[in-house]
Amino acid sequence: MSTESAIEWTEVTWNPVTGCTKVSPGCAHCYAERMSRRLQAMGVGKYENGFSVTAHESVLHEPLQWKRPRLVFVNSMSDLFHQSVPSTFVEAVFDVMNRASRHTFQVLTKRPVCVARLSRRLRWTPNIWLGTSIESEKWLARLPALKETGARTKFLSLEPLLGPLPNLELRGLDWVIVGGESGPGARPMEPDWVRDIRDRCVETAVPFFFKQWGGVFKKRTGRVLDDRIWNQMPERTR
Repeated sequence: MSTESAIEWTEVTWNPVTGCTKVSPGCAHCYAERMSRRLQAMGVGKYENGFSVTAHESVLHEPLQWKRPRLVFVNSMSDLFHQSVPSTFVEAVFDVMNRASRHTFQVLTKRPVCVARLSRRLRWTPNIWLGTSIESEKWLARLPALKETGARTKFLSLEPLLGPLPNLELRGLDWVIVGGESGPGARPMEPDWVRDIRDRCVETAVPFFFKQWGGVFKKRTGRVLDDRIWNQMPERTR
């Protein structure tokens, strides 16, 4: 079933897939892995496999039953384009998103190269947004792969931001999210890294969303940047 989300840039989460594997430093302190292990220990059936990649056909058609339009984060506990997810299941997820056109689906991946390979087999209706995560300059190669996909709305999640991104190219993007790492072992984020990205978004008219400063106690650090809350988002399909 869907879960009302505390994530600032969405409304609900929908997890037809759970579980993942680490691919880059941004994954080091993965909240989804911690939560999956905890839910497994609690005996929650959906997480009986812990953080192993698992497809859940039982929740596949849930969005079709929701009457009120929602902003939906797809697979907050996984990556839809993980190599262990069958392409037929990815296509089934897209079929549901295509049919549930009243909702806006936010699909976030660290594997945009896998998306680009599969992109022509998928129907990219306007209500499907696709984003990729970039945590430092080393992983900027994810951006060209994102731009090669057929998604109408493309976005970046620069979280956890682990370094400056002076060579970030914003052309062709519709949204940028920035956030610091939170939870145990959180690595620090420098304010000037955030300001540089914010300023370039303002200059190029790309919506900018500042999610959090992060830290071990993220509620204390908040999400105010230069005396302002930045909640900009792309326009949702109606």
